[in-house]
Amino acid sequence: MKTVPRGSAENRSRLLLLLTAGIWGFAFTAQRAGMEHMGPLAFNGARFLLGALVLLPFYRRRISLPMLVPCVISGAVLFAGAFLQQWGMVYTSASKAGFITGLYLVFIPVIGSVFRERESAAAWAGFSLALFGLYLLSFTDGFKAVNPGDVLLILGALAWAFHVRLIGRFASSIHPGGLALGQFTVCALLSVVGALVFGESFSGAGGAVVPLAYSGILSVGLAFTLQVFAQKRVRPSAAGAIMALEAVFAALGGWMILGESLSFVELAGCFLMLAGAFLAARSQGAARERLDCH
Repeated sequence: MKTVPRGSAENRSRLLLLLTAGIWGFAFTAQRAGMEHMGPLAFNGARFLLGALVLLPFYRRRISLPMLVPCVISGAVLFAGAFLQQWGMVYTSASKAGFITGLYLVFIPVIGSVFRERESAAAWAGFSLALFGLYLLSFTDGFKAVNPGDVLLILGALAWAFHVRLIGRFASSIHPGGLALGQFTVCALLSVVGALVFGESFSGAGGAVVPLAYSGILSVGLAFTLQVFAQKRVRPSAAGAIMALEAVFAALGGWMILGESLSFVELAGCFLMLAGAFLAARSQGAARERLDCH
């Protein structure tokens, strides 16, 4: 049987993560549009249920009893991140939501350091570059406009960082497709129950068909699944550096779809985030090559 070189497999996984970031970045516009018709819990319940239904024909036989705990844990954390993000977008714009969500790039190595997972100096330099680029994108006018939505989004970014770490741990030991289907189902059930408890209606789903289709089929069904498969070969810190580029794609989506413009400073922020993500991802490859030589 022909084997695929590790470096080639890792490079393909990084490209999948970049595609994931692009889908997620443009999804902020769809999620913001969906909020005009549905509450945050109802919208998330509908889109994650749609994402689970998309995967059901392909991975229903990959679900097994030993996967129950990983699916419940990752699905609960996924629910927390998605709900805090969607709730935060009630109070702020889609573009700013994308920028603040990118803060999980910083939380990932911090969480890793708690578990004694060391990062190289090059990786920390990449994180710092990306964080400064995120600042230029998000807060060019300073921090004077912080609102409750910003706080919710920061808490959501912390949840996303935990989720990236969990996927990095679980994806190496259980089937990625089954894990994706299981966590989507758990997240959908928690969202639907929450919507019913807090009296959110699903009647607006008819007016949110396009946002739900993009958010459910592409953002959930495709992008989150690509994340799980790609993280089998890419360390959580490098994966986070690549996926945090969704902030750049969110800015591009605002420019292309909503007619928003990017200033020179914001464009510089995009460039720094790209450079930081590249440096962090390359540091992973260099570290692995050194390990392979010993």
